[in-house]
Amino acid sequence: RLAAALARVGLEAEAGTPLAALSGGQGTRAALAALIFREPDFLLLDEPTNNLDRDGRRAIIDMLAGWRAGAIVVSHDRELLDTMDAIVELTSLGATRYGGNWSAYRARKALELAAAHRDLADAEKHAADIARTAQAVAERKARKDSAGRRKKARGDIPRIMLGAMKERSELTSGVNARLAESRQAQAAEAVTTARERIEILQPLTVSVPPTHLPASRTVLRMEGVTAGYLPERPVIRALSFAMTGPERVAVTGPNGSGKTTFLALVTGQLQPWQGSVRLFTDAAMLDQRVSLLDPALSIRDNFRRINPEADENACRAALARFMFRADSALQVAGSLSGGQMLRAGLAAVLGGARPPALLVLDEPTNHLDIASIEAVEAGLRAYDGALLVVSHDEPFLEAIGITRRLELPVR
Repeated sequence: RLAAALARVGLEAEAGTPLAALSGGQGTRAALAALIFREPDFLLLDEPTNNLDRDGRRAIIDMLAGWRAGAIVVSHDRELLDTMDAIVELTSLGATRYGGNWSAYRARKALELAAAHRDLADAEKHAADIARTAQAVAERKARKDSAGRRKKARGDIPRIMLGAMKERSELTSGVNARLAESRQAQAAEAVTTARERIEILQPLTVSVPPTHLPASRTVLRMEGVTAGYLPERPVIRALSFAMTGPERVAVTGPNGSGKTTFLALVTGQLQPWQGSVRLFTDAAMLDQRVSLLDPALSIRDNFRRINPEADENACRAALARFMFRADSALQVAGSLSGGQMLRAGLAAVLGGARPPALLVLDEPTNHLDIASIEAVEAGLRAYDGALLVVSHDEPFLEAIGITRRLELPVR
């Protein structure tokens, strides 16, 4: 049974292997194998494909496809979600169940967003109509009052009638004013509600300033690099690699092949034992922990620290594009969720006046919700710099226009 459970999640390891010897992805597979071994009536899986390589993701999808008991899966993996029987979405509006898989859900959401835009347009038109009606009533009242004043000046009407007319006029004015105020308040509330619904349904938008990276410029060159952490166990051997201009390179390979080590070499966090690594432009890296952010500082203060040339207005505008508006920009980075942390890191790196010409991303979609992933995809498509990306999210790699892959072999 133990061997069958390990095989079911594609983990090729002896049962006596210490967990500390496994990579993050292998550890995830071991945990899933333990769940299968228990043979529960229901599986509860929280981001089961995070940190898994391509084969590991396929093993999870195949395992769930053959699972005959119940399962609830929290995931932002679109390939995995396309195998689900139903999607339950949690928003500030509550929980909504959609029958069918991810593709069916997206089609339904597109219809809902279009309907929400129509509702907003109708609410804004109704509010404008009420405002025009109130203005017309006020203008008629003003003309009528002006005519009454002229009659009074001529002495055509007895004083007792003038008093009664004045009282009726004041009463009518008060009723009309209260009625107009009530209608305008209701219309404004309807507009606000319709706009809030669109903000919930509409993904965040990301716009990226240009880097103006020339197509002929060498960005990175590695020559004959051998590196690792233990002298007797090199992780990377005799690797040569170069990037020129705004290339988009995906670094791929199974868990344990050295992708994280490769990125550490590129960013200078690890020095090679042999060979050379040279960067020819400015670069920034976003790892899964978003370690470029100071956890003791607020999102705003982190942005100003990373973009010292940005004034307060530019800082707030950039953070707002990443859904950190008003007081939410004052949250301390260390208190953020994983998705919020990555969103704050992206805002700090991409929101400045001049983003780096080389952007290094390590599994950038692991903790983002899908609307944010799609917005980041749109932003990266507009980014004119070089991209070096470690990711097992194939839809993400396809969406950002990867032009080349560097496949690292298993050690």
